Amino acid sequence: MTSAAAAVAPSVVSASVVSARDVSKTFGARKALNGVSVEVAAGEMVALIGPSGSGKSTLLRSITGLQTIDSGKGTISVFGEVVQKNGRTTGATRAARQKLGMIFQQFNLVGRLSLFSNVMLGALGRIPGWKGVIGAWPKADRRLAMAALHRVGVADYAAQRANTLSGGQQQRGAIARAMVQGAKAILADEPVASLDPVSARKVMELLVELNQRDGFGVIVTLHQVDYAIRYCDRVIALKAGQVVYDGPSTGLNTKQLIDIYGPEFEDAFWETKA
Repeated sequence: MTSAAAAVAPSVVSASVVSARDVSKTFGARKALNGVSVEVAAGEMVALIGPSGSGKSTLLRSITGLQTIDSGKGTISVFGEVVQKNGRTTGATRAARQKLGMIFQQFNLVGRLSLFSNVMLGALGRIPGWKGVIGAWPKADRRLAMAALHRVGVADYAAQRANTLSGGQQQRGAIARAMVQGAKAILADEPVASLDPVSARKVMELLVELNQRDGFGVIVTLHQVDYAIRYCDRVIALKAGQVVYDGPSTGLNTKQLIDIYGPEFEDAFWETKA
């Protein structure tokens, strides 16, 4: 591992990244999640797939505490700490979020700020807020940010406003921000849906590299089934809020995917059919 990679790699953890037990979430009359139980070990790279409205994003948001689950017996733990139970987040949620780098479809960068400043925002959880407001970043964090930008391949754009960068460059910046944050795992919600295929492949290859070389646990929701099979060792498929497949990506066949996606099957592949 290079010195830059070592500077931003997560520490080794023994607990599971996520343990969800009998999790449900109801919106009005619709069950977005219906008794979902999944466990993701540290160091795994897992794809969440399923048709629109299957519960993928709801599950990911529930893991981070951005969405509360229904009251009852459902629980969610992150790195061994319970973050949700009986329909409420716990006192461990904030610390858990610091360990989870969340990557969104629309990048969530501040467009008027430079890429470097956006990446530095990942350090806000460990320094006084006023320092962030005036840009008084510690030297160690500045070095960490540049190491992360080099690591994801966009250091040359550090001084450029985020809203002038391509989608792929912005998404790489979002990943660098998660690294500066000190995340031990990355949760990515449709991270390539807004990108062209070439940029999408580069982002997925970066996530794979961070997983395999640096030990980041990665959970990524994908609408593109071919990408899930190509880049992830394990696939969890949701349909109508329930887990209908959980196993190796190589174990999925066309019949299973038709059963999972129904009329959306033809749209579930970006480049190739299974």
